[in-house]
Amino acid sequence: MSILQSSFTLPNGSVLANRMAKSAMSENMADANHAPNELYMNAYRTWAQGGAGLIITGNVMIDERALGEPKNVVVEDKRHFELLQRWAATAKATNTHLWPQINHPGRQAVGLLNQEVVAPSPIPVKVPRMEFMFKTPRALEEQEILEIIERYGNTALILKEAGFTGVQIHGAHGYLVSQFLSPRTNIRKDRWGGSLENRARFLLEVYRTIRKKVGPDFPVGIKINSADFQRGGFTEEESMEVVQMISNEAIDLIEISGGTYEKASMMGDGQKQSTREREAYFLEYIEKIRNLTDIPLMLTGGFRSKSVMEQAIAEGKLDIIGLARPFAVYPNLVNELFSGKRTEVHITPPKFGVAALDAQTGLELFWFEYQIRTLGLGKTPNPKLSPYRAFSHNFGGIMRKWVNQRFGI
Repeated sequence: MSILQSSFTLPNGSVLANRMAKSAMSENMADANHAPNELYMNAYRTWAQGGAGLIITGNVMIDERALGEPKNVVVEDKRHFELLQRWAATAKATNTHLWPQINHPGRQAVGLLNQEVVAPSPIPVKVPRMEFMFKTPRALEEQEILEIIERYGNTALILKEAGFTGVQIHGAHGYLVSQFLSPRTNIRKDRWGGSLENRARFLLEVYRTIRKKVGPDFPVGIKINSADFQRGGFTEEESMEVVQMISNEAIDLIEISGGTYEKASMMGDGQKQSTREREAYFLEYIEKIRNLTDIPLMLTGGFRSKSVMEQAIAEGKLDIIGLARPFAVYPNLVNELFSGKRTEVHITPPKFGVAALDAQTGLELFWFEYQIRTLGLGKTPNPKLSPYRAFSHNFGGIMRKWVNQRFGI
């Protein structure tokens, strides 16, 4: 039996059936009221039957006024509680844990979708050729920060009551928690900015509020950047300090990733060829923090070969292997790895054939979201799907949402 098939016990006593996890991917397919629908039920039922010990959902937003995408699921009250219960139940008949990833986009909220964008400081997102999609955010007031922290806790509690088996705080990839941590995006002069201790206050208060509401026996994890990979941003040294801070809070699982919208290292942007060939993008970093914390570690980004995954677990560098994009095209991936049917998985989305578009790393997300939608429709994903078809569907959704908000039609 592969070491990947061995079970793993989290600090709170919850047991993951194996060492494989589906990391979060944005689905962007909720209904007009930002509720999960049959597309979610079908996709997650398929993934739950695919063999992974842990499945982490895409962004579940805590505030309908702060959307990263037009069809994000939003959980800010119990108006869609029965649908959330059905979503949670998609994994009930399996050995799979299903954890929603809870999030606030902060300055990465798409300007076309949101009347107002808020963040720690008024620093806009600057993605080449995509600046038009983002507004300069307004700096949050103290009371607003406290209200957002409370929203994280309320959302986590609702999800627990709906039947999900854990939650993950999205503290990576340049979203709001990540923005507070980074000196590049947090230039505040109050108790929420300045020193690393102050910049980490938001994350720690979010976790403490969630933990107080859900209790000690409910798994709470976090996804955090190894670094932002931007000049003046959140550094590797700072990340290691924050890992130690959150470890002292008895969190259950720390997932390591890296990058932001402006520097998409989590998708291989800017990674050296040697790093790509080694597969695990952030392996050197996780080896360093292995000596700093006893909290279980999950690494996502670049794993593609079963042998490399097994070696990482066997050498004790990490505890859980995270894969994301491969699950969008090969939902039965884990079962295939365990049975020996598959020993590796490689996915290369087709190119647009236009240099400016092919150089825009983030556009690949549209392609993977379309594959997830295909799963939701009960169909088989297509590795040869045209990128133009995926782009038109997803960008069209943004424009329709904007027209509806702007003109009420």
